[in-house]
Amino acid sequence: MFKKLIKNIAISVVVVPVLMGSAWAAYPDKPIKMMIGYAPGSSTDIVGRMIANDLSIALKQPIIIENRGGAAGSLAAEAVAKSNPDGYTILFAQNGLAINVAANPKLPFNGQKDLLPVVGVAATPHILIVNNNSLAKSVADLIAMLKADPGKLSFGSSGIGNSDHMAGELFLATTGLQAIHVPYKGGAPAATDLMGGQIDFYFAGMPVGLPLYKGDKVRALAVTSKGRFSGAPELVTMQQAGVKGYDMALWQGVFVATGTSPDIVKQLNASTLKILETPEMKERFQKAGVQIAPMNTQQFSDLYFSDIARWKVVIEKAKIKLD
Repeated sequence: MFKKLIKNIAISVVVVPVLMGSAWAAYPDKPIKMMIGYAPGSSTDIVGRMIANDLSIALKQPIIIENRGGAAGSLAAEAVAKSNPDGYTILFAQNGLAINVAANPKLPFNGQKDLLPVVGVAATPHILIVNNNSLAKSVADLIAMLKADPGKLSFGSSGIGNSDHMAGELFLATTGLQAIHVPYKGGAPAATDLMGGQIDFYFAGMPVGLPLYKGDKVRALAVTSKGRFSGAPELVTMQQAGVKGYDMALWQGVFVATGTSPDIVKQLNASTLKILETPEMKERFQKAGVQIAPMNTQQFSDLYFSDIARWKVVIEKAKIKLD
């Protein structure tokens, strides 16, 4: 009897870890929900859907998109932050999340503790554009114009706290210049008013600004990233144009709720990085005007948290309030 008991215990000791291992190995064994905090057809939605499509094939489970727009993307982020940390509710977000966390202390979740960066997929610069009739034919010209009329020139954005707004504020903070911010309800109306001469310059998102530049409808002065943009390699960077230290890109990537199993995080990270290596995905990104930028969990985490710290400084200096 005693020998039989010992044998049963030994079997259970072996079986339990095997069962536990097989339970994790089964992930995912049901559909995954991807939350996107922006409207269908937006740049973040387009890229998120491209990732979801190929990731669902890799993971052999459907990935259901839920667009929960509003509050600068924080409604979707809140839903994921407060979800069960099991890897079945994920967030596809952009750097507006870091901006919102930096600017709004009254968010209903802690953006630095409740969300875990998993993998970065893109880092696309903005494109600084002016009207074709503008006297600014270079970034140096624009700076000279701003110095000549402090606080008189204006720049547009797709809304307060959005990435294109912060690109403009970073430019002003870096150069010590002043300009009037004119927020719009989207990038398209801002670009329309730029072409019409109602505003003087605009750090447009690539999906909005690049086609206008390629179509000779606006003049492009520079891109905001540290390196040149592959979609328009002839354009100088802001740093090359003389704005030292200026570096900004609209990054996009995947987050999960804090507490999610490290094994699940590794699986999501590895699967996503693998699909980013395919020629098909690279081609789709290029056609969408998006700069592919694969980042592992550590790299993406470093970017996210450093962005929050950087935007806090810019936001305090510009006295921007999102709450």
